[in-house]
Amino acid sequence: MIVLLCILFLWIFSPSFPTKKLQANMAQADEEDQKEKARKDYADFLEKVKKTVFIDNISPKATTSVVESGLQQFGNVVNVEFMPNYMIPYNIPQCALVEMEDQKQALKAIDAMTNYPFMMGGMPRPVRVTAAKVEMFCDRPAPPDRRKIRFRWMQPTDPHFHAMKKFRWLARRHTAESLAMIKHLLASDEELAKQQKKMLEANYEKLDLTEKHKRSLRRLTQLYGIDVDEE
Repeated sequence: MIVLLCILFLWIFSPSFPTKKLQANMAQADEEDQKEKARKDYADFLEKVKKTVFIDNISPKATTSVVESGLQQFGNVVNVEFMPNYMIPYNIPQCALVEMEDQKQALKAIDAMTNYPFMMGGMPRPVRVTAAKVEMFCDRPAPPDRRKIRFRWMQPTDPHFHAMKKFRWLARRHTAESLAMIKHLLASDEELAKQQKKMLEANYEKLDLTEKHKRSLRRLTQLYGIDVDEE
């Protein structure tokens, strides 16, 4: 009897006891659950992409409320996210991702803004609009079963060193061109803001002059007892 108990004790605490196999099965089940959750999260993200509109060349002075008011004519705006440009030293909006309530509203906005001028701040703005893509989202989840990307420093002896050096030069050139374009865009927006201010002041003067004429006309009609329909 004692011998049997010893054998049972050794079998339970031996490395081949089924508990290790059970732990392996549980770990595999947890991994499958994580993969299933990742697939669901990525599917939900793809649905969000379908409902999102990418707007480029917007005014640097644009705010969230300005963009929302411009797109509310096409449906309900769920979220507005300005995309930062890390290649310039200015923290100004130039493009944005606008999520609509459904894909139908997003397609309606794209069609209208492609064929007609987009009004922003009371003035037409030559924006470019397209359907959003997965690569445009900074907070996009990792796709399931993705391949790993490896990074390494290029050495002068590497056969692709000169090609990478050319890419770096092109990136710096693109940065300089983007900065020059942003400066030009800021100057254009300043000029546009001055024109809008002049138009508002002129319209206010016209409105004030009209009100003065109405008051003068009202006094004259009261003085001479003339019944005039103000409509």
